[in-house]
Amino acid sequence: MKFTVPIVVLTLYIISCKTEKNKVAENPGAMDTAWALLPFVKVDSVNPILEPGKNTFRCPILKRDVRWDEKDVFNPAAIVRNNKVHLVFRAEDTIGKFAGTSRLGLAVSDDGLHFTKVKEPVFFPDNDSLKLYEWEGGVEDPRIIESEDGFYVMTYTAYDGYVARLMIATSPDLHQWTKHGPALQGKYKNTWSKSGAIVVRQESSRFIATKINEKYWMYFGDTDLFMLTSDDLIHWKPIEEGGKLKSVLKPRNGYFDSRLVESGPFALLTNDGILLIYNGMNHNTNGDTTLAQGAYCMGQALFAKTDPTAVIKRLEKNFIKPSKPYEITGQINQVCFAEGLVNFKNRWLLYYGTADSKIAVAVK
Repeated sequence: MKFTVPIVVLTLYIISCKTEKNKVAENPGAMDTAWALLPFVKVDSVNPILEPGKNTFRCPILKRDVRWDEKDVFNPAAIVRNNKVHLVFRAEDTIGKFAGTSRLGLAVSDDGLHFTKVKEPVFFPDNDSLKLYEWEGGVEDPRIIESEDGFYVMTYTAYDGYVARLMIATSPDLHQWTKHGPALQGKYKNTWSKSGAIVVRQESSRFIATKINEKYWMYFGDTDLFMLTSDDLIHWKPIEEGGKLKSVLKPRNGYFDSRLVESGPFALLTNDGILLIYNGMNHNTNGDTTLAQGAYCMGQALFAKTDPTAVIKRLEKNFIKPSKPYEITGQINQVCFAEGLVNFKNRWLLYYGTADSKIAVAVK
């Protein structure tokens, strides 16, 4: 007995096969996830782990007390120090022409799940040489790693209300900080830039900046991802191509990261390559139709060990997306934004901002 396949069905099947083949070609290693840090599970029993408060602080610029964490807390860096997890988080007040200046607070935990805030911010705009970049939008979205000599190196965003700039600061203890100014200099000094993730190696619970080809490397950006290199973790130079910043990771039409890609925590040197957890935003019309328009979800990409600019593998799907009420509704709806990662007591803890309003944790 013969069976015939209608031409329309056969054509659709061929188109479908070609589409899947093209997806794999555009996303090397998409079907292989052994290299990725998976799976992470949201800790519903404690989430959200950090919420706005009513702590007061004497602002040196306003010269009066402000409730610095009253509006929202989100997007934390994470580090293990003295066998405790420390979160350096972004907090907003409710005053000023931008309806909230951002400062960085500190919260500490014995178990990585239950945190106590330090009552005053540990990093904030001041009457210093960087006020012109930091006021009055504030200081935002930190990532923190260690240097070889045990200092903490922080990348953060300074926002003057017009331009976001990627900045560098260092500290011996997470409390006292030295500001070093913009990471981008020269013709790029006034370029919109943020979200710096430095390449590190893991030594137990420490994540230490490590050189590749005799240089330190940093991923940054919130459109495409770009790269900087450094000899000392303070002064950085951009990787260029054709006289412009070289893009090393781009959005993908039809995917959760169709509108933009933005660095998550540090980039981790592994046996397979350089693993970067990143944040992707869904495009309103050219994105993943199973997700809300504008949703922020988390992805992972792997770059070559000897060439940090070369992406070799990338997850086909997001691994965390907004699904809880506090992730869906807030200052900015539909946001799960990864920024802090630690290895603590034999498990991975991933800290993320939810709807730009609260902080949650997922565990592997």
